[in-house]
Amino acid sequence: MKNSALSIKNIVAIGIGSAVFLVLARFGSIPTGIPNTNFEIAYAFLALMAIIYGPLSGFLIGFIGHTLKDMLFYGSPWFSWVLASAIVGLIIGMGSKKIDLENFNKKQIIKFNIYQIIANIIAWLIVAPSLDVLIYSEPVNKVFIQGITALISHVIVQATIGTGLIILYSKSLVKKGSLSKES
Repeated sequence: MKNSALSIKNIVAIGIGSAVFLVLARFGSIPTGIPNTNFEIAYAFLALMAIIYGPLSGFLIGFIGHTLKDMLFYGSPWFSWVLASAIVGLIIGMGSKKIDLENFNKKQIIKFNIYQIIANIIAWLIVAPSLDVLIYSEPVNKVFIQGITALISHVIVQATIGTGLIILYSKSLVKKGSLSKES
């Protein structure tokens, strides 16, 4: 069970991560000027959690956190965007095996940002707008403007605040071989 994607540690991370996502989405967002799109610190936190705990945890934190946010703010979830948030967590989490948190240098920062940009492009240019049209019959122009705005805002937040959070986290890790036994 140690390497299980749903270990107790991961289940706790999913619960706490979802709650923190909700709080950050509520109190850590700045409107972009485009309806229902914001600069949200929650996405920097989602990226950190996905890198630490992997794709399943990233997916569930994005899914549960966004669902709770929508239920609190709007009364019901907007599933096209809920799924987009979950996909962001999933894809960034997929990069967790290829990113060395103990040596989070420029090369690792570039890898992280490639993953987060790809995740955001898929989520906000493909998934969210397409499902908005298919599920909710939203106007195509409207949803693609929102999607492009969400893409840009989330990439900026994850590239700046998300990268910073991961750097801080990586500096808190004890490096392998750094501890020695005293005689």
